[in-house]
Formats: sequence, C-alpha cells, structure tokens
Amino acid sequence: MDRWVSELCDQLGVPVDDVDVGAILDVARDAAHNVERPAAPVTAFVAGYAAAIKGGGAAQVAAALDTAGDLARDWTEGPDVTTPALQ
Repeated sequence: MDRWVSELCDQLGVPVDDVDVGAILDVARDAAHNVERPAAPVTAFVAGYAAAIKGGGAAQVAAALDTAGDLARDWTEGPDVTTPALQ
C-alpha cells in the first residue's frame, strides 16, 4: 500500500506527506458500514474534491475528511431503497 500511495501521489503531483491514508480509510469504512458499501469511494472522492475547491492543502483535506467522517458515523438512515440511485 505504501508503494502504491507513493507512486499514485507522484503521478498525480500530490505531496505524499499530505496524504493521511488512515484517515481516508476510516472515512471510507464508516461510509461503507453506516451508509452502504458503494458510499465508501464516493465519500472519499467528494471529500477530496471539497478539499481541492477550498484550496487543496493538507488542512483542507483534514477538514473535509473530518466532516465526511462525522456525517458517515452519525448516519442512521441506512440505504435509500425508495429513491432511484444517482447516476
């Protein structure tokens, strides 16, 4: 995993020291368990995107992951079976 993250960061021009793999995995786990499994990568992507549009630094990433993690941990609605899936 460390080699993958290092190479991914290199290819995408992201400082590897700004990537908190543990925090990302925690948010993905909470989204997968409390929302539904496909929410994990979507949540991680949206948190990253939110951080990017707010400046993209490590502080923005941490704040976005904190917000997403809080929402996922507090989510009690479960899968939405009455509304069609977003495309």
